[in-house]
Amino acid sequence: MASITKKRICFITGTRAEYGLLYPLMKEVANDKQFVPQLIVTGSHLSKDFGATIDEIKKDGFVIDHKIDILSNSDDAKGISNAMGKVFSLLPAVLEKLSPSLIVVLGDRYEIFSVVGVANIMQIPIAHIHGGELTMGAIDDAFRHSITKMSHLHFASTEEYKKRIIQLGEDPKYVFNVGAMALDNIKLQKLYDKKRLENELGIKFRKKNIIVTFHPETISKRSSTGDFDELLGSLHKLKDTFVIFTYPNADAEGRALIKMIDRYVTEHPRQSVKFNSLGRLKYLSILQFVDAVVGNSSSGIIEGPLMKVATVNIGDRQKGRLRTASIIDCEPIEKEISKAIFKIYSSGFQTKLSNLKNPYGKGEASRNIKKVFSVTDFSVLLKKRFHDI
Repeated sequence: MASITKKRICFITGTRAEYGLLYPLMKEVANDKQFVPQLIVTGSHLSKDFGATIDEIKKDGFVIDHKIDILSNSDDAKGISNAMGKVFSLLPAVLEKLSPSLIVVLGDRYEIFSVVGVANIMQIPIAHIHGGELTMGAIDDAFRHSITKMSHLHFASTEEYKKRIIQLGEDPKYVFNVGAMALDNIKLQKLYDKKRLENELGIKFRKKNIIVTFHPETISKRSSTGDFDELLGSLHKLKDTFVIFTYPNADAEGRALIKMIDRYVTEHPRQSVKFNSLGRLKYLSILQFVDAVVGNSSSGIIEGPLMKVATVNIGDRQKGRLRTASIIDCEPIEKEISKAIFKIYSSGFQTKLSNLKNPYGKGEASRNIKKVFSVTDFSVLLKKRFHDI
């Protein structure tokens, strides 16, 4: 009897946030004998400045097939362009060696754009997760939609995003609304209780607590450091509030923001703490005990509402994403940020939080994606047709 050829599923990850979302699907694939999992690690995972989060991947028990170091000490436009060039230069030999049946990517970053560009040239099918979304304050929008056009299987987090992918001309036969990957993590993880979390992180929660994650607005005419300074000004005014900072992405001005965080925590050691990377489990555990996610991270748009936590979303970086009543949008102006933070403690807003409806599925995204992998013949995916509406 002839042996059945296993499908080689290659995951490629470049950031901590993206890996955190991919984790449950990676586990599903690794535990299924019909697949051979492969893993390529690149981007900020390999940088000490951004937490060397490759160590987290290793602790989770995944075998890393290849590491591709692309970051330099510069995070300006030239440095990022050079990083993209390294992907185009170094990835082909790796993919030639691994010969994957399918490449799996998530999101909208420049590393992933470069990855799917290489994969298209090498005629390797691509599965893209979290397409169809909008982030008008970041260059990610252009990258995300381009990744969609270069991909062959599409897994959206809401029905609205599924429709947008089809609007881009993708075949509805290969577009699936599976829900948000973050909900899988929330359902599957056994989160830390407060005492264990405090011991693990060496912190002590106060009466009021917020977590701050602020990334550069990569297509804004304003300075991200100037916007962040407005946020820090609003934090100065808070009383009996513990501020937990997480570092930004490896984007333009990212290192400048890190220096500002370091300086603030040094000047306010009793009221604040910083982490270059919390990891998936600790981050979700923290959301149980904070009053708000403050900044402009997608975690405030997706994970925050799923955990019934308020979000103060600053500026335009996440403009265009689906909103829930837990999200307060404000301009990057100190007075407006302070007003938004004050609002989250009102009784009316707290009532909204307790009655939130989840628009992101049932926490079965990974299982649903794996089912599609199981029944799909990847060899027929490369010849795409444009779907006219």
